[in-house]
Amino acid sequence: MSVSFDFSDRVVLVTGACGALGSAVCEAFSEAGATVAASDVVEVDSEDSLLDPDLVSFYQADFTDEERVAEAVDAVAADHGGIDHLCAVAGTWRGGQPVAETDLSEYELLMNVNLKTAFLAAKHALPHLQEREGTLVAVSAKSGLEGGSGDGPYRVTKAGIRLLVETIAEENVGTVRANCVMPSVIDTPMNRDMMPDADHSAWVDPAEIARTFLALSSDATPVTSGAAVPVYGEKR
Repeated sequence: MSVSFDFSDRVVLVTGACGALGSAVCEAFSEAGATVAASDVVEVDSEDSLLDPDLVSFYQADFTDEERVAEAVDAVAADHGGIDHLCAVAGTWRGGQPVAETDLSEYELLMNVNLKTAFLAAKHALPHLQEREGTLVAVSAKSGLEGGSGDGPYRVTKAGIRLLVETIAEENVGTVRANCVMPSVIDTPMNRDMMPDADHSAWVDPAEIARTFLALSSDATPVTSGAAVPVYGEKR
């Protein structure tokens, strides 16, 4: 069974757009006819970017800096007449050390890049989403559902994103639907480099996760809000 989405005349803001998942989300929405406003702290033409600049309008911004976030969100809304959907994808992973051995700088990095970016993106996009009765989809993680050894700060940030989304959903009943997806290990070039001996067949392709973003942002899920949706496939 094939499924198609039509986001014509819709404006989608994607943070973390230059990474593997962010670029896949941008591509999926672009193929569905959306106007895609992509943002990242890195430049779209840098060697670290996986994003096709021809698919998007790009807004370089550090989403840990509230002033820059406000400027970027306002620019997107002004350039395109509003914002219908927010996909808060920006994030990173660090781990490997018990809490007692984790540097404060690592904890602060994860809080800033994962949780703070999602909070600031939501804070400044929500007024625009409320006007359009739009949607928000953020990225939590399977590991954010429970504690575990070695990557506690990362788990804390991803649990925080899930609770942030649940809060936004509760505060915007009938106006903005807010959900998050929960990946496990995503099949990205970086993850393959970091874990060359892992079973890559058990990992999920970013493009498959991007289709869940489409579904949660579409009219196909009108009664789904405040949900944490697993996107880690059948091999867990």
